[in-house]
Amino acid sequence: MKSIVYIAMGTAILASSCTTGSGSIDYPVTAKDTTVVDDYFGTKVADPYRWLENDTSAATGAWVEAENAVTNAYLAKIPFRQALKDRMSQLFNYEKMGVPFKRNGKYYTFRNTGLQNQSVLYVQDSLDGEARLVLDPNKLSDDGTVALATISFSDDGKYMAYTISRSGSDWNEIYVMNLADGSLLDDHIMWAKFTSVEWFGDGFYYSGYDAPKDAEKAYSTKNEYHKVFYHKLGTPQSADRIEYQGDSPLMFYSAQVEDNRYLLMYPSDGENSNILIKDTKQPGAKYRTVVGGMDCQCGVVGIDTDRNVIYVYTNKDAAMGKLEAYDLRTLKLKKTILPEKDEMLVSVIPSGKDNFIVEYEKDAYNHAYVYDREGNMLNEIELPIIGSASFVASSKHDEVFYSMSSFTVPGVIYTYDKENNVSTEYWRPSLNIDLDEYTTEQVSFPSKDGTTIRMFLTYKKGLERNGKTPVLLYGYGGFSISLTPSFNPRNLPFIENGGIFASVNLRGGSEYGEEWHQAGTKMNKQNVFDDFIAAAEYLIKEGYTCPEKLACNGGSNGGLLVGAVVNQRPDLFAAAVPQVGVMDMLRYHQFTIGWNWAGDYGRSDDSKEMFEYLRNYSPLHNIKNDGTVYPAILVTTADHDDRVVPAHSFKYAATLQASNIGDKPHLIRIDSKAGHGGGKPVSKIIDEYADIYSFILYNMDEEYKAPASK
Repeated sequence: MKSIVYIAMGTAILASSCTTGSGSIDYPVTAKDTTVVDDYFGTKVADPYRWLENDTSAATGAWVEAENAVTNAYLAKIPFRQALKDRMSQLFNYEKMGVPFKRNGKYYTFRNTGLQNQSVLYVQDSLDGEARLVLDPNKLSDDGTVALATISFSDDGKYMAYTISRSGSDWNEIYVMNLADGSLLDDHIMWAKFTSVEWFGDGFYYSGYDAPKDAEKAYSTKNEYHKVFYHKLGTPQSADRIEYQGDSPLMFYSAQVEDNRYLLMYPSDGENSNILIKDTKQPGAKYRTVVGGMDCQCGVVGIDTDRNVIYVYTNKDAAMGKLEAYDLRTLKLKKTILPEKDEMLVSVIPSGKDNFIVEYEKDAYNHAYVYDREGNMLNEIELPIIGSASFVASSKHDEVFYSMSSFTVPGVIYTYDKENNVSTEYWRPSLNIDLDEYTTEQVSFPSKDGTTIRMFLTYKKGLERNGKTPVLLYGYGGFSISLTPSFNPRNLPFIENGGIFASVNLRGGSEYGEEWHQAGTKMNKQNVFDDFIAAAEYLIKEGYTCPEKLACNGGSNGGLLVGAVVNQRPDLFAAAVPQVGVMDMLRYHQFTIGWNWAGDYGRSDDSKEMFEYLRNYSPLHNIKNDGTVYPAILVTTADHDDRVVPAHSFKYAATLQASNIGDKPHLIRIDSKAGHGGGKPVSKIIDEYADIYSFILYNMDEEYKAPASK
C-alpha cells in the first residue's frame, strides 16, 4: 500500500491507507496529535486534528490530495454519474436574465446564454433597444473563477466601479471602468472585504482591512479592525484616507451616500447595527446618531429633502419590522410610516418621489404593495404566482421591474405600471423541460415542542405516497435568513427522476420575524435541529418516504444543521451532504470572520453553560464511535473558503473516518479555486451537484434514468 508522510506540528508522522469500518473504501489514516488539548472551564477537550487548520502546509496539502483521490475513485464507480451530469448540463443550458435596472437614463441587465460560467453585463438605451456589452467577467479568467461581486455607477455616468472575487474568496478587488470606451483607469484597490462602492465627489468610499502581514494566510487568519476608506480617482491606494474606524476589532463598518450629500455610516456587530449620519455640506460636520444602541437591525431606505425626512427600516420593538420617518435636521422620530404587522416586512424601496414598493412575507412567500410616503396603501400588486419576488425601483424615476420565481417557475421578469396597477410580462426563459408536469405543495407539522413548522414539497404531478419515494430534505435555520420558493436547475434531475425536493422553514430564519430568529439561536439552537428532525419524521409518517430513501442537505449554517442532526438521529437518513459547514463549534470564532456568528451561536469562552451547550451539539465533538450505523456522508468544502474555513470540514471528515460508525462511505470532496459558494462558475456548480445527487441516489440504492430525448 502507498504510504504518505505528513509533516504536522513539526513532527514527521508516517501514515498508511487502510480499511476502517467502511467496507471496501480505504481511507487515508489521518495523523493524530494527542498532545493538543484545550481547557474550557475545567473541562479538557482534545483536538487531535488541529494540524489540519494549517491550510497552507505541505502536510495538509498531502492530506487533501489523498482524500480527494479516495472520493474521486468512489464517485467514478457510480454507473449513472456521467448521465446525471450530462442531464444537469442540459437543464442549466437556458438563457437567463436579471431584473433590468436604470442608471443615468440607460437600462442595464445581467444575462447568461446558458452555460456561461459568469453572467455578463449589458446596456441598452431603451427596453426594446439593442443590448451592448459592458463587462464580461468570463474574460477575467480562463476558467470562470473570477466573479463579479458588485457594480456602482458614478453620479455623472462617466464611470463604473466594479468589485471582483477570485476563486470564491470574500476578499475583493476594485477596478474602475470608463463607460465611454470600456477602458480601465489605473485605480486598483486590494484587500476590500464586505464592501459596497459608494461614489462621492471625485472618488468613492469602500470597506476593507489593512493588507494582511502574511498573504499566504489571508484565507484563514482572523479578520480584525474593519475600516471605511475614501479613494480619490487617479491616486494610489496608499493615499486612501480612513473615513471611519472603531475601537473594537470585531465590528464591521459600511458607508452609504444619499443625495450626493449625506454620508451614512453603519457600525455593525454582524447582526445588529447603528446608523450615523454626516452632512458633508456642513464644514467640520461630525457624525450624529440616527439609531443607536446596537440592539436592532436597521437601515436607511432613503432621504427625502423635500419632506425633510430620513426613512428608516428597523425591527426595534417590532419583531416583524416597521418603517419610520426621522426629522432630517433634529434626527427625532416624526412618524411611524409602516407600523408592525403580523407579516414580516422584508423590503421597502423608494419609487419616484411619492411612493414605496413594499414587500411582506407570509408563510415564506412574498406579497407586494404600493404605499405613499405617508404610509397609505394605494394598491396591492397582484403577483402572478405564489413564490419569491425581487423588485427594482428608484426614487429618481417611476419605472418598476420585478422578477418572480418558485420551485417550478424560473425567473420571469415583469414591468409594473403603478398608475394602472398592471404587471406586464417582459421576458420569460425557455427550458429543456416541461415544468407544468411538476407541482409544489406547502405542508405543516408540529415540532418537538408543538411549534408549527412549514415545508415546501416539489415533485412530479401524480405522485403516489408509497413510502418509498426518494426525498432530499434541505434546510438552513439561522442568521435571520428566510428560505422562500426559488428556482434552481440543479434540483431538476432529481425531481424529474421521481424524487421530492423538500425545503423546510426552520426556526433561526426570518420567516416569522425576529422572535422566530431568536428561537433558533444560542441556547435555543436545539430547536432548529428538532424542527428538521420533525420534518424527516413527518415525511416518513405521512407515507412520502422511508429512512432508506431519505437524504438531507444544507450548506454553511445548514452544514452545521446536517452534521448535528446526523449525530442525533442517524437512523433517519440514507445519505447526508453537509456543505461548507460550521462543524467545530468550540473554535469557529478563531478564523477569519467567524467571530461575527456569535450573535447566533454564542461562544465557547462566554461561560461554562455556553461552552457545554455548544459542545453538546457540535458536529465534530459528537460523532458516536460506538458502532452506531451512520448514513452515507459526503462532506464538501473548498480551498478558498474564507467564510467557513475548510478546517471545519477537514477535521470533521477525519473524525468520521476514524470512528466506528458502520460501513457506509464517509467521504470529503474538496474543490480547488473555489470558496464558500458565491460567484462559483456554472461548470463547477454542475460538477458539484452531479456528484452530490449521484452520491445520494447511489446510497439510496436508486438509479438515475435520463429522460428520452424529445
